[in-house]
Amino acid sequence: MIWYPYSQMQTMPAPIKIKSAKGVHLFTEDGHDLIDSVSSWWSVIHGYCHPEMNQAIAGQLENFAHVMLGGLTHDPVQKLSEKLENWLPGDLNYCFFSDSGSVAVEVALKMALQWNTNRGSSRSTILALEHAYHGDTFKAMEVGDDEDYHFAFGKNSEKKRGVVHIPTEIPALEKAFQEYGNELSCFIVEPLLQGAGGMRMYDVSFLKRARQLCDEYDVLLIFDEVATGFGRTGNRFVADLVLPDILVLGKALTGGYIGHAATVANRRVYEGFLSDDPTHAFMHGPTFMGNALACAAALKSIELFEKGGYMSRIRHIEDISRREIGSLTHPDIREVRIMGGCACIEVNDSSVLKGFREFACENGVFARPFLKYMYTMPPYVISEEELVKILTVMRRWFTEVR
Repeated sequence: MIWYPYSQMQTMPAPIKIKSAKGVHLFTEDGHDLIDSVSSWWSVIHGYCHPEMNQAIAGQLENFAHVMLGGLTHDPVQKLSEKLENWLPGDLNYCFFSDSGSVAVEVALKMALQWNTNRGSSRSTILALEHAYHGDTFKAMEVGDDEDYHFAFGKNSEKKRGVVHIPTEIPALEKAFQEYGNELSCFIVEPLLQGAGGMRMYDVSFLKRARQLCDEYDVLLIFDEVATGFGRTGNRFVADLVLPDILVLGKALTGGYIGHAATVANRRVYEGFLSDDPTHAFMHGPTFMGNALACAAALKSIELFEKGGYMSRIRHIEDISRREIGSLTHPDIREVRIMGGCACIEVNDSSVLKGFREFACENGVFARPFLKYMYTMPPYVISEEELVKILTVMRRWFTEVR
């Protein structure tokens, strides 16, 4: 029996069975055609069954699917590392690969903690954001601020001792550094857009001030761009605007074709592990890190992103979203937020969205609202007509159903 994610198995509705997928369309076993409004958890940026992506994986499969990176290496992982080194801003040149965004966050946090240990520092406190989500593995949950996970640490809040959460407000940021700056190993953020925490959006000025304070207090700045990277905020990477010490990539890294992630460090962090002392080595190694199929997919995904004018596409998606729902008002709506390839309608009460998933499916759209948030993060290859259909379904829920 399949144990499905984020679901109470006793009461969950039956999942929709998909028979095939093409472009932005999911074709169900019972003959329905659904536009995927959420890119399979924000990852399938090139759509489904893309011929060049398919061929990249098939071509690598003819050679081999996977070999371990322990004592071995291969062309796809070397080429991907070189591509990211040349493509990413600043000196974010040192790629540690893993098999999911959550694990890549664990790697980043472990990297920051050991970097301090290696230089003889006892700093262990982590600064993070309120409403943060960084994944479902244990340390990622700990630095997250998702109420659904708090119970994992027990009723005693001291279970999360060593993590400080702050709002995305500069006075709170400055106060946190004044109080904890000399204890902090790192500051981890989802830059500009907090995804699972409610599609919360904030200004780049907060990140610029964070960079200044991290430099002043000798704290590593980590950008978790698993969800925000590859254009989702309207920027190629938020790291292009403000340079972190460690950058975490996943989801769209492989175009949503296969699980893979990268934790990319700058020279200062990397050199903090170079030593004649074997205990200074970074002792981490996911079995499928640098998987050859995933690397081949990532290389092709980046190529498609570059040659496909994706940043222009994303700007067009944002313009259409603002045109179609930017001025939408209704007594049930608290706020409409739009940034790059993400549009979110936050309602006043979660009960407002009860039945929306079914309504969307009846009207040819696969949607997955959560808590108080109705949103879309479509594949970048979506046509204007297809996007308008998604946004019309969202708007109709308030103008015709509510």
